[in-house]
Amino acid sequence: MRGKDQVQNHMISYLSPEARVRKDHPLRAIRGMVDEVLTQLTRRFDTMYARVGRPSIAPEKLLWAQLLQMLYSIRSERLLMEEMDNNLLFRWFVGLNADDEVWDATVFTKNRDRLLEAESTTVRLTRGLPMSALVRRFRGMLLRSES
Repeated sequence: MRGKDQVQNHMISYLSPEARVRKDHPLRAIRGMVDEVLTQLTRRFDTMYARVGRPSIAPEKLLWAQLLQMLYSIRSERLLMEEMDNNLLFRWFVGLNADDEVWDATVFTKNRDRLLEAESTTVRLTRGLPMSALVRRFRGMLLRSES
């Protein structure tokens, strides 16, 4: 018997993005490693931002998103925002809920540029997190999980 082709107009889910990501997904291990480094940078981030004014995108979320862009070879911030809008795994990794609004690509880029202009942040990030080694390790983990 042929099934019905029903159009899904609304979605209600009681599962968190955390519950939707496989326990053995390679991004889980990477998230743990990077979280340790970002926790160490929290005080530094606090000193870089004003206490009053319009809130920016959290620096941790900017860096999580940048890491996704590198790991998945996404060629532009606009495409990254599109992927984050459609991909629950990306939302989980960055720390967004399924119904959170994804940032505008231009706002994301400006916030990221301001964050990376702080020389001490860039220096501490590269010391604490060897990105090229992390990217190689992630790609190796992905290849092993696909076979």
